[in-house]
Amino acid sequence: MKNQQVIGNIGLYYTCFQLSRMGWNTMPTARNARGVDIIAYNSDCSRMISIQVKTLSRKNPVPLGTSLDRLMGDFWIIVNDVVKEPKSYIMLPKEVKDLAHRGEKDGRVSFWLQPSAYCIDDFFEAWDRIGTPNNRIDTDGNSAALQSGR
Repeated sequence: MKNQQVIGNIGLYYTCFQLSRMGWNTMPTARNARGVDIIAYNSDCSRMISIQVKTLSRKNPVPLGTSLDRLMGDFWIIVNDVVKEPKSYIMLPKEVKDLAHRGEKDGRVSFWLQPSAYCIDDFFEAWDRIGTPNNRIDTDGNSAALQSGR
């Protein structure tokens, strides 16, 4: 499968599927628009998260662009091997920045996330890092139930 838009859609809707199974209401944003790919929220909209999805047909490096200052979202989800059996890696933007590889070719700088950096057990299928709609997960992995009315 070579159509990159279809590959991207597989990862986007696979991520929505997984989040929905966890109880999140999910809303994909406008395709090819600058910004995050998914907004997810709980049933009373007291908790919302934004997600950037990167989809790859194989276990390849993830292109991050020419600057790490524009990484958006509360979570980054990398979905690879989408044609055969999708594999997901759930990361925080800070982790993406910290693990990014800087490349330079012909005087042009670009950043990449190498498979050796993101294809690790800490991130693999780690959907629990996001938490359920009524439990907030902090960056240390601790959860706390949300109080109703907040």
